[in-house]
Amino acid sequence: MKEKVILAYSGGLDTTVLIPWLKENYDYEVICVCIDVGQGNELDGLEERAKYCGASKLYIEHATDEFCDEYIAPCLMANATYENNYLLGTAMARPLMAKILVDIAKKEGAVAICHGATGKGNDQVRFELGIKALAPDMKIIAPWRTWSIQSREEELEYCAAHHIDLPFKADNSYSRDRNIWHISHEGLELEDPAQAPNYDHMLVLGVTPEKAPDEDVELSITFEAGKPVALNGEKMKFSALLEKLNELGGKHGIGITDIVENRMVGMKSRGVYETPGGTILMEAHKQLEELILDKETLKYKKNVDNEFADVVYSAKWFSPLREALQAFVESTQKYVTGECKMKLYKGNIIKQGTTSPYSLYNESIASFTTGDLYDHHDATGFINLYGLSTKVRAMKMAEVQKEQ
Repeated sequence: MKEKVILAYSGGLDTTVLIPWLKENYDYEVICVCIDVGQGNELDGLEERAKYCGASKLYIEHATDEFCDEYIAPCLMANATYENNYLLGTAMARPLMAKILVDIAKKEGAVAICHGATGKGNDQVRFELGIKALAPDMKIIAPWRTWSIQSREEELEYCAAHHIDLPFKADNSYSRDRNIWHISHEGLELEDPAQAPNYDHMLVLGVTPEKAPDEDVELSITFEAGKPVALNGEKMKFSALLEKLNELGGKHGIGITDIVENRMVGMKSRGVYETPGGTILMEAHKQLEELILDKETLKYKKNVDNEFADVVYSAKWFSPLREALQAFVESTQKYVTGECKMKLYKGNIIKQGTTSPYSLYNESIASFTTGDLYDHHDATGFINLYGLSTKVRAMKMAEVQKEQ
């Protein structure tokens, strides 16, 4: 009986060519695993394709709800954003994929897991650290670091030599990654940071702000303990809510970002990300937090949020640090409950009001008119004490200058 390898399979050329390659170079039985995290119609026809190319079976694991509830939700509560712009769409999904690959490898008694990530990117690190954390003795095969194939054209030649005829072309297309949270685009003109993105050729989830409707749309999002639970007053599960926001946000040009980021492997990389629903949710969540969290917690949480984002980006999901940071974030979300109203208009998210039963905003104190809870006279003593160190230093500096 042949030993088994689990192949992380997307159905694209880069992973399809791995099926005959693994059989030829390792004589393994190849079991393909496609993990559905909301990538849409990319799943159509995968079983037929995998088996035609030599796989013994294909698992399609539907994990969109788990992705939303167990991976996106903690990142949303942490407002997790890498280097100010990247909302971690790919980085959040890889640990879940690694977990599922390991689960199936153990179920099948496989001796190895193979992935199709390149030797220049972050995903090789994310897949392999996830596998090492959950199955430290599992063999990992990363063909893009070892084989002689260097281009899409050579992949097609390899398939042809092995009598595999599939509808792939050596066309000029972007390298993309898609899930329910986002879609990323890399390659082509984006490899030159001096060039503008060809949005007409690129965008999948929506349109540019210039092509968005001239009419705005208003919506409301309800949160409970930091998690979104309703859209326009209608309760729904997280994944359904996100799908609807993707549709609305895409239509109105929300969440398109052109980023140069610092990869883990040491290089800078440019990509365009479409994150329409995620961008709306992040803005709504921040809008609610600023109303509810006290000053000191909000200030400290921003530092934790940044560290959490860096940990997730840097392939450390399965680490004690991520667990500890998440525990802190979740402790701050106990009262992050309420409704955020906003307007979408040509790429802009415009506040329309926020309410919460736990709001720390007190109109009686904050109003420009005199309120019951704030005595203007108290400010004199506060300023005298708060500014005492400033005054003392100024007095000392004046004394020093006089002596000189």
